[in-house]
Amino acid sequence: MEQNNIELLDLKGLGKKSLLYLNKLGIFNINDLLTYYPYRYDVLKTVDLNNAVQDEKVIVCGVVETIPTLIRFRGNKNKLTFRLFVSDMLVKVTIYNRGFLKHNFEIGKIITVIGKYDSKNNTIIASDIRFDELKEVKIEGVYSTTSGLSKKSILIYINEALELCNNIDDYIPEYFNKKYKFMNKLDAVKIIHNPSDINSLKQAQIKLKYEELFIFMLKIEYLKKNREDSIDSVLIRNIDRTLLQKINKLKQELPFTLTNDQNTAIDDILIDMKSNKRMNRMIQGDVGSGKTIVGIFACFINYLTGYMSAFMAPTEILARQHYLNFKNIFKDYNIRIELLIGSTTKKEKNKIYDDLNSGNIDIIIGTHALIQDNVEYKNLGLVITDEQHRFGVNQRANLKNKGIMPDVIYMSATPIPRTYALTIYGDMDLSNIKTRPSGRKKIITDIKTNKEITDVLKLIKYELDHNHQAYVIAPLIDNDIDNFDNVINLQKQFQLAFKNFNVGILHGKMSNEEKDKVMLDFSKNKTQILISTTVVEVGVDVENATVIVIFDANKFGLSQLHQLRGRVGRSTLQSYCILISDNASKRLKILKECDDGFKISEEDFKLRGSGDLFGIRQSGDMKFKMADLQNDFKILLKAKEDVEYSINNLNILNDEKYINLLNNVNNLD
Repeated sequence: MEQNNIELLDLKGLGKKSLLYLNKLGIFNINDLLTYYPYRYDVLKTVDLNNAVQDEKVIVCGVVETIPTLIRFRGNKNKLTFRLFVSDMLVKVTIYNRGFLKHNFEIGKIITVIGKYDSKNNTIIASDIRFDELKEVKIEGVYSTTSGLSKKSILIYINEALELCNNIDDYIPEYFNKKYKFMNKLDAVKIIHNPSDINSLKQAQIKLKYEELFIFMLKIEYLKKNREDSIDSVLIRNIDRTLLQKINKLKQELPFTLTNDQNTAIDDILIDMKSNKRMNRMIQGDVGSGKTIVGIFACFINYLTGYMSAFMAPTEILARQHYLNFKNIFKDYNIRIELLIGSTTKKEKNKIYDDLNSGNIDIIIGTHALIQDNVEYKNLGLVITDEQHRFGVNQRANLKNKGIMPDVIYMSATPIPRTYALTIYGDMDLSNIKTRPSGRKKIITDIKTNKEITDVLKLIKYELDHNHQAYVIAPLIDNDIDNFDNVINLQKQFQLAFKNFNVGILHGKMSNEEKDKVMLDFSKNKTQILISTTVVEVGVDVENATVIVIFDANKFGLSQLHQLRGRVGRSTLQSYCILISDNASKRLKILKECDDGFKISEEDFKLRGSGDLFGIRQSGDMKFKMADLQNDFKILLKAKEDVEYSINNLNILNDEKYINLLNNVNNLD
């Protein structure tokens, strides 16, 4: 059966409740399920306990000597304890919160135990128990899960889907499948989820990584080919001396002086607007480098030439922040600025829709609701997307279908090395903002162990006593993509430690409205400590926040740590970033010594090298399901080369046999 003809509810044992759990993981159809790949692999191999050291992770097979004792605690917690005969020794095994397994135990039964070995007390604290014997080395995928859905259940559903599928769409042109001797797509997906050996797993990974990167580079080339760069299609703009004088006047009215990089970026935008092609520019800037003011000037230039601007932010709270910034900068100008977000009342929305349609708004600020079907613009000349949202093919088509092809600016706070940027953003022109605005102090970064937490709490208390605020970032954990438990636990601990202050929480299970309310309270200093997952990596400008504490910092990628650090240091106040880790790795030491995002991204690329097959994939990358741009850059370059060959020699953009591939590209945002 073709994958497209199977529904999730067709799978044996998958009911509506499980479907909701899968939806929380972003799995809405069979293709989503089959491409929900493990984020790392465990190699299971039994060890000899006689050679094991204290606290070593071990896998042992043994014979059950005693029926487990079940002890229950408050809060629906429990533990099982039993004795296991392993080789020539008797070992005590304890496993927590698996009381339901008790009926599976039989004296004399051979089982496999995975856990941490306490050699001093001859005890294994188990993380998993298998009721069979591990007879050979086994490779198992580890999947991100959510509360209510186990890794085992995910794999059962995936294997059920694979049983029903006799074919999976392969988007690699057959020419390259033969050239590189790639394995069949269905075989590759089966091996990814159920690897039998390392070599075949590597071959399957290469196949699927190449396919993802081939599609990605084809999208880049597709955008290049479809850029409206003929003279007839370009917006008519009169950029003369009078306009330049008005720009300089606004610069002089600012309460601060623009940096050289900001001025250069504004000049780049002016050149684009005067040219005979549509602007398609990426503005890369380190956290806190002042990208927003460049966007404000772009909107001002667009206004002076007679066109409307749309400024899109990824969240309502950021949209509100931008709206207030725009209103403040243009308080003495007759520029009509409006805010359109989800919480805007229906009456206000209808009024804004009418004003956009009639041209009575000069600058509209909001979320991606700005480009929905029910929004009509009279003379939209510029669209700016803030933070990490790339303006997708479908979104461009949405505006094009309305007869609009505006200039486009993207702003990213995740700087990447220029060599990589020219490949990844090959359809865009690039402006870099590296210089920190004047008056900003370097964020003092330090590494503390868990035993030194008292020092960290004293620092937070000192800052709170001086009416400042603090972020606390919850550590990443394997079994819950939302880190919900960690956030709740930290909130309880900090409420006990700081009884006279308000502690808020922010995590992925909250609705957008709830998140915005929490961030708004924090920005207004109604909340002094914000316990959060990495959802604040792209967050509001809370100038009063002066300290950020990141627990288990080694679990985060270097660039992501730098992004998190950028939540503080947004004013002239001295700010601090404390990295909590019992292992001061090279990555953390780099962050402590360096605060240049561009240099950090270079180091991040070097550190990660060719990657580790069994390592944890870093957070914060572009959303590939298999590929990793840093680790797989050589594959990306080969895919880029092959895409160019396909366009020039295989007629890939026009030949009907590639229609599925082109449809796939068109569906990418």
